[in-house]
Amino acid sequence: MKILFLGDIVGSAGRKAVLERVPALREAWGLDFVVVNGENATNGMGLSGDHAKELLTAGVDCLTLGDHSFDQKDMMQFCETETRIIRPINFAKTAPGRGVRIFEDRRGRRILVAQVLGQVFMKRAYDDPFSALDQVFMTHKLGGAIQAALVDVHCEATSEKMAIGHFLDGRASMVVGTHTHVCTGDAQILPAGTGYLTDAGMCGDYNSVIGMDKAEPLRRFVTGMAKGRFQPAKGEATLSGFYVETDDRTGLATRVRQIREGGRLEQSVP
Repeated sequence: MKILFLGDIVGSAGRKAVLERVPALREAWGLDFVVVNGENATNGMGLSGDHAKELLTAGVDCLTLGDHSFDQKDMMQFCETETRIIRPINFAKTAPGRGVRIFEDRRGRRILVAQVLGQVFMKRAYDDPFSALDQVFMTHKLGGAIQAALVDVHCEATSEKMAIGHFLDGRASMVVGTHTHVCTGDAQILPAGTGYLTDAGMCGDYNSVIGMDKAEPLRRFVTGMAKGRFQPAKGEATLSGFYVETDDRTGLATRVRQIREGGRLEQSVP
């Protein structure tokens, strides 16, 4: 199975890049399944129902969220009816929506998608991500009822993302980090066969401070004072993400590659 995961969409520039490029990438690369983290897609804070609909119509199979899951209040109700949206499994026991779901690709192969929030350096004390994921993978085995499994690890600390990757090695097809908006260069297949990347980066304008127009973040760092709200940068966006090919029999990764498509960080396609 050929799976593409794209990192956090930031604002209108990121949305535009995904809407314009994903349909062509699906065809050119023969993609079977596309997952995109959309939690900063609406003005840099959360994801609205209308923007979710646009992305799903453009050829995205699943949207994951994060710690800003419900910054756009209509998502509280929208994610209850739109089953292609996944919020963190350990967000809160009373949170609407779902943190894990099994999808089917166009050939009927089953792929599990789950998302989890980290605990280190995060603003809230979320439930233990390791026990939450352990429960999922104790009942959903690769090579059995599912042919692939993708986990979006939404964390601040690289060490916590790496620990979760090794914790799931051999149990998930791919583990990919999100949240920091800065792509890492450590795409690899772990010893037991799981494709891993510490952070997929963002789908946004990299002439920015993690996707935001530079002026206000620089002012706050230099002076310690705020003058206005952060606004997403609106230059040409780079699609950043993780491409993984899996073995249908075992569900494990056979090929992995970091993706940077268009914009300032463009590199060659897989």
